[in-house]
Amino acid sequence: MGDRTPVANFPRFMRSQSMSALTKSSRSLGLTREPPWLHVRREPFEYGTLPIPSLMHSDVLASLMTLRGKLLSQAPPSLTSCTSSWSLSNTTNLVCAPSTPSVSEITRRVSITGIAAALELTEEYAQLILETLASTLNDEGTIVDRLASSLVNEIESVGADIDDLLLYLYLQTYRRAPSRPHRDASSVADVWPCTSAIDGILPASTLLKVRLAGVSRRLMPTQAEEEGHQLKYVRKHLRSLLTILSETNKEGLEVITPERFERLGFFLRAKNARMESVPLSQAAPLFAGADPHVPVLPVALTQVLEWVQHHLCAASESQWDTILTRDEKSLAKVRRMFPPGKIPSSQAEVNMMDVMTPSVLATSRDVQAPTAPDDALSSSKDWRPENLTFIDGVIRSSVSKGENDIKGGSVKVSYCQDSVVYVLAPLKYASVFGCSDSIVVLGAVGKAVRVEHCERVQIIVPTARICVANCRESIFYLGVNLRPLFTGDSLNLQVAPYNTFYPKLEAHLAQVGVDARINKWDCVLTLGLANLHDAFKRSAHAATSQIVGASLLPTDKFAMFTIPSWSIPDSDSMHHTSANPFILPQLYIAAVEQRSRAAETLKLNIKNAALEVDKERELVAAIHSHFRDWLYASGSIRQLYNSPTQE
Repeated sequence: MGDRTPVANFPRFMRSQSMSALTKSSRSLGLTREPPWLHVRREPFEYGTLPIPSLMHSDVLASLMTLRGKLLSQAPPSLTSCTSSWSLSNTTNLVCAPSTPSVSEITRRVSITGIAAALELTEEYAQLILETLASTLNDEGTIVDRLASSLVNEIESVGADIDDLLLYLYLQTYRRAPSRPHRDASSVADVWPCTSAIDGILPASTLLKVRLAGVSRRLMPTQAEEEGHQLKYVRKHLRSLLTILSETNKEGLEVITPERFERLGFFLRAKNARMESVPLSQAAPLFAGADPHVPVLPVALTQVLEWVQHHLCAASESQWDTILTRDEKSLAKVRRMFPPGKIPSSQAEVNMMDVMTPSVLATSRDVQAPTAPDDALSSSKDWRPENLTFIDGVIRSSVSKGENDIKGGSVKVSYCQDSVVYVLAPLKYASVFGCSDSIVVLGAVGKAVRVEHCERVQIIVPTARICVANCRESIFYLGVNLRPLFTGDSLNLQVAPYNTFYPKLEAHLAQVGVDARINKWDCVLTLGLANLHDAFKRSAHAATSQIVGASLLPTDKFAMFTIPSWSIPDSDSMHHTSANPFILPQLYIAAVEQRSRAAETLKLNIKNAALEVDKERELVAAIHSHFRDWLYASGSIRQLYNSPTQE
């Protein structure tokens, strides 16, 4: 009965947006693809861009092809070993090539000195490029470049594969998804929903200046929009990326070998029908040889391009058809609730909304017919990121996450205000975005941490690498193996040595490859006036002012941070990290010991003082008052929020 109802009889907000139309549109665009699926890796885009102006070129492809020659002159050829010189069989086993290696089987790697000479940069910048590349290379699967799995003290000796380096340099043309335009006054103010616990501590002028610079989540692109933007970028530049990996054969045809096609894994990961990661060259039938003992021949670039375009999709696209089918059934159920001709008109929208399920309501009002697959997916309420755990929008609360709560090895803490967030788990990547007046304690992070658009936060993290961009009035307690990078429009930032521990910390450090014997917390590297990859509008002052970077936290302001027992899972109590594994500098040790001695002396003097009852009450009241002031001034008051509970 509902199937015969004309679409014109539906309320205004449902016309031309019915799920049947959306299903038809999505299928015509090829949303229901066959495996293998090629998903864009978010890590290079989120952790790999650097604001170095000399890396930006107007004609990027021609510049990189010229640069290849310079890099080759800096990199003497070396034959690959049996673990990396391989051919593919139709049984997907890796075997060593039995014959003399061809040109495509010769790996050329370039060192920091070679990168600096070819790019005409200082060795300091060349080292930063190499370290950033190492932190963003794909380290999943059976075919992994040596640099991706190297420890931080091995990066310089391993060097970069030239193809990987060229793809990374091409990535520097990426500009992030633009911010949304202002709509009303509430869009500007929504990042400050409540009074902060430390209001009144900072000078009023500083508070006003910082709050005006606050980041509104209504103006910032969502994670879905960011990843849709990344997918568009790869689609647009795919031919150029493949051209970088191609070579010309004797007939003058551009071809790609399976070894060099595998390098595209910097941007893409392949998933089979069971959603398992597989090497790119094994996923592509183009490179499947009939004889396992005969090396696979190169394939024409045009064929590779066509195959990648056909299988390239958003991470949630493999489930898109199921999502559409479910919502279409829900919409049909709503139709059957009304007899023909009795569908409520546009004047009765409120009543119609009352009877609709949340899923149908969200779809009918918010999801438009897609103009491209990534547009449809990024606007879907059923979109969810791949291998990423969100901790979002925590306000005046304490939240603790352990190993069992983290899926995929990556976490994003976003838009938390006046809160304490504990993520006591081993991680590959972690990002903190848009937080204010909060304390974020992260477990060991093996690849990279990025902190962006945060204000008056304390970040406590042991990691291999950290980048801080566009932050203000914040302190970073770091155990970091590589130089911390500060960039963007920053103000009043301080760094200090790592200052806490939890029972499984040493086990997590070993698991992700962070070395507690190396801590470069005070070797700050300040780069650029602004992030050239941001599409966000900036004030004239922010675009021209000199970046200050970060200063060292005075020793008299340093204190150890105690993680409360309620935030530590019971299963972790049997582990034995009982002290900070990162060695504190002597000046900070002396400051901590002096403060401890002063507290003991005060305690002893109070105990031995023979005071009258009234004087004793006055003293206790004064101590409580000073302690309360310290709780608010240091931000430690936030640790008392919801302390007996876990989310």
